[in-house]
Amino acid sequence: MQTQPSTQPTNQSLNPNIKKKPDTLTKITISKFMKNKLAVIGAVLLFIVITLALFAPLIAQFEPQKQSLLNKLQTPGGEHWLGTDRYGRDVFARILFGARVSLLVGFASVAGSITIGTVIGAVAGYFGGKIDAVLMRIVDVIISIPTIFLLITLVTIFQPGVDKLILIFALTGWTFTARLVRGEFLSLRTREFVLASKTIGTRSHTIIFSHILPNAMGPIIVSATLGVGGVILAESALSYLGLGIQPPTPSWGNMLQDAQNFTIMLKHWWYPLFPGLMILITVLSFNFVGDGLRDALDPKTLD
Repeated sequence: MQTQPSTQPTNQSLNPNIKKKPDTLTKITISKFMKNKLAVIGAVLLFIVITLALFAPLIAQFEPQKQSLLNKLQTPGGEHWLGTDRYGRDVFARILFGARVSLLVGFASVAGSITIGTVIGAVAGYFGGKIDAVLMRIVDVIISIPTIFLLITLVTIFQPGVDKLILIFALTGWTFTARLVRGEFLSLRTREFVLASKTIGTRSHTIIFSHILPNAMGPIIVSATLGVGGVILAESALSYLGLGIQPPTPSWGNMLQDAQNFTIMLKHWWYPLFPGLMILITVLSFNFVGDGLRDALDPKTLD
C-alpha cells in the first residue's frame, strides 16, 4: 500500500512573516572580514608562507647550509630556482628554512608578550588604585626607553640566538597590550554581569579570566596579529646588523646582511631581492590581516 505524500503546510507557509534566525556574531565577523579584500589577500599569502615553512624539508631540494663554491652566485633557474649565494648555498632552500626561524620568533615572542601584557593589564584595570598606578608607572618607564637601543643592549648582553631573541622580544613587547587590556577592563568592570558576579561572591581571578577577559579578546587578537609582523621586522633588522640569528642558521635578516656588499647587490640582484621580498610580503600580510580583524571585530560596525 502506497502512502500519500504529506500535504500538511509547513509553519513557514502558514506564517510567511516568520523570519530566519539571525546570524551569529561569528558569522557576522567572518562576513565582514571576507569583504575586506586586502585582509583576505593577506590571509591567503600568510597561509602560503606558513605552509611553505612547515613543509620546508619536503619542498627544498638542497640543504640550506650546504656549500658549493663551484656553484656560487648562480642566476635563478635550472636546479636553483632562486639562484645561489656567494657560498653556493641554494637561496630558495635558505628562504624556506629562514621562514621557519622568522615565524617561530614572531609567533613565540608575541605569545609571550601577549600573555604578560594581558595579565598585567587585566590586574591593573580590574583592581585600579595603587596597583594600577604602580603597574602603569612600570609600563611608562619601559616605554620611555628607545626600543632599538633596549633590544641591542639586551642582545649584546645575552648573546644572540633563537631562544634568547624570543625571550627578549617577549619581555620588551608587552607594554602596548598591557595598556590596551587595562583600558578594556576599566570599561568592562562596571558592567552589570561583573557587578552581579561580585554580589554573589565570585572570586576576583574567576571574574577576571572567566567573565571579563573573554569580552576583551577582540582587541587582544588584533594586537597579537599586528605584533607578529612587527617582531619579524625587528628580528630581521637585528639579524641584518649581525645581532640576531647567527649564520649558518638561515633567517631572512642575516641573508640580507650577507648580501649587503654593494657590488653583490648590483651584479647579483637575486641575492638580496628574494629575502627582502619575503620580509615585505609577510609583514604587510600580517598588517592587512590585523586591520581586517580590527574592522571585523569592531562592535560599532557589527550591524
